[in-house]
Amino acid sequence: MNAQKLVDVNVNLSRWPFRRTPCDEVAPLVERLRRSNVVEAWTGSLDGLFHRDVAGVNRRLAETCAETAGLLVPFGTVNPALPDWREDLRRCHEEHRMPGVRLHPNYHGYRLDEPIFGELLAAAEERGLIVQLAARMDDDRVQHPLMRVADVELKPLADALVRRSKLRFVLLNAGRTLSAADATRLARETTACLEISMVEGVAGVARLIDRYPAERVLFGSHLPLFNIESALLKLRESDLSAEELAAIGEGNARRVMESRS
Repeated sequence: MNAQKLVDVNVNLSRWPFRRTPCDEVAPLVERLRRSNVVEAWTGSLDGLFHRDVAGVNRRLAETCAETAGLLVPFGTVNPALPDWREDLRRCHEEHRMPGVRLHPNYHGYRLDEPIFGELLAAAEERGLIVQLAARMDDDRVQHPLMRVADVELKPLADALVRRSKLRFVLLNAGRTLSAADATRLARETTACLEISMVEGVAGVARLIDRYPAERVLFGSHLPLFNIESALLKLRESDLSAEELAAIGEGNARRVMESRS
């Protein structure tokens, strides 16, 4: 397991405003990823949750990732609640050459059953961009009392995705947020992928692939808000075959990246 190459689809740059984390600067984050045999990390910016200057956030993200010799792959922020979101999407695609974008509906104040969410998905699909959506960022038990942010309501997600078979979609941080019924709909009616950073319980990953297609489960750490060792342990302690470990650790993410339209 230690020698297995990994693609981590859930990494963040910058600092979380409510606490310091061990890898909230670029150098230690890159060192920790490389020490964990991560060869590619799909990376968003925590600044994108809070800054209104989304263009500046994405520019800094692209510049920082470009200095890591291909390890950090930038996924820009798009906030459809802001008037210039289509231009932000264009910049991510055309200027920064990002393969995808990352969405935070609960921090940006829109629901998945609102028309604007469908418009964003359609625009991303047309450009062939991967879309990542974070269901939560932090456990509600540790949130600042003046900054309570509810999890994204995921029930409308399957309806939004069911007509978009060409869209490559990855749901992040959904371990406790996604109900069994909603997971079943996503598995049966969409091509959505899930990552494992918030999968909980003994043999959690093995239990996940009992009910969700193994070829659509990806490795994610949620570094630096979570410790990457937690995600590594999820793989080690689940009774997975060598083929399943290789697919979840790297192969499935490679396929998503390579098959974007």
